[in-house]
Order: sequence, then C-alpha cells, then structure tokens
Amino acid sequence: MTRREREITDPEKIIHILDTAKVVHVALDDDGQPYVIPMSYGYEMTEGVLKLYLHCAHQGYKLDLIRKNPRVSFSMECDIRPFSGKIACQYGLSYKSICGKGRACIVDDVSEKEKSLSLLMKTQTGGDFSFDEKMSSIVTVIKIDVTEFSGKERPYPAGMNPEH
Repeated sequence: MTRREREITDPEKIIHILDTAKVVHVALDDDGQPYVIPMSYGYEMTEGVLKLYLHCAHQGYKLDLIRKNPRVSFSMECDIRPFSGKIACQYGLSYKSICGKGRACIVDDVSEKEKSLSLLMKTQTGGDFSFDEKMSSIVTVIKIDVTEFSGKERPYPAGMNPEH
C-alpha cells in the first residue's frame, strides 16, 4: 500500500466494511486474462482469519475458471461519498475498502453449505435465516479462504463541499 496513512488496521473498521459493502468484486484467471465479476457475499472472521462465501448456479463460467485455477483476488468498498472543490484536482471520493487474495473452493459439505448461506443472508440483510439440505441443494457455494487482505480509507476532507 502506497499511502500508509490511509491503511485500516482497526478490526472494528474492517468488520464495518464487511458488513456494509454488500458486493465483492472477484477476479479470476481466464488463461492469463483477468475475469472480474461482482457478487453478493457472506463472511466469517475468526481471530483475524477471513473467509468469504459466495453462491451461484451449479454450472457457469466462474466455476469452470475456479476449477482450473483456484487463486482469486477481490475488492469491496463502502461509504463512498464524492466531494468537490474549486479546481479539478480538489474533486474526489471518500471511501473505505478492502482488497485481498485467496483460494476459492466449492463447498460440498452440506452443513458447511447451510452455514455459509446463513452467513451470506446475515451479511446481505442483517437477518438470521436457516437453510436445510433441500434449500441448499439448489445452489453452489464457493468459499474463499483469504490468505491476505488490507483495508484502506480516504476520509471526507474537512471543509469540502458534497458533490450532488
């Protein structure tokens, strides 16, 4: 990270981003060409170890790519707020974001799949939902075991005017 003063290390701020962002952009390897797809997600953070959970149809291009190469990168952002100034160089966006890397795998274990779908719904809606084997059987669940990630924020500058 180039701008170390913008790095987020506070675990509560990291959780805020994970709870607020709602969409993760997942980058897969398409024979050397990045393939990026936005997806809804759920997460689990245990002792600083992050796991992301995604769901999709049983067939598709992203699953084909994951089976060929499970290495992925991802990004998510929240609290985006444009600001303006008197000259072009003073315009910008305040934000909070997380970027990272990991390994994706398809979840086959029924109980893990049910739990991951509950986590996804908790992240997306704030509500508690439960799933049974029949409900979870209609989707494929992808787990990303995150190997590294970092948080970054650009605060809203004091004295700047909001962009409309």
